[in-house]
Amino acid sequence: MNRIEHIGIAVKDMDVSCSLYERLLGTSCYKKEEVRSEGVNTAFFKTGVNKIELLTATTPDSPIAKFLEKKGEGIHHIAFDVDDIVAEMARLKAEGFVLLNEEPKLGADNKLVCFVHPKGTNGVLLELCQELKG
Repeated sequence: MNRIEHIGIAVKDMDVSCSLYERLLGTSCYKKEEVRSEGVNTAFFKTGVNKIELLTATTPDSPIAKFLEKKGEGIHHIAFDVDDIVAEMARLKAEGFVLLNEEPKLGADNKLVCFVHPKGTNGVLLELCQELKG
């Protein structure tokens, strides 16, 4: 894992939250995107080398909808940049971590992603992100 790629924050209302984070960070959202496979809309902010991803549910049965129902708004995950997501997934499995998907899948912001189950990481959902080239 190279560095923290972004911190994901679950929100109920994307418009209200985008306005809040624009004022808080002093910068505009640089990208909004729907990830249909996850039932989520995303909005990205960059401040220096750090990124924040806001996530809101598009369907009532999406992982973000379930998270919001159970825990409310707040930090959802921490994402780490990796050079080779397949190799990192294999390494983590060999170390005994449980992955939430067996193969990398297409995520937001031009990334391949895989999530690591929070039960094995002291309650923190981790995301592996590999930038798609080309």
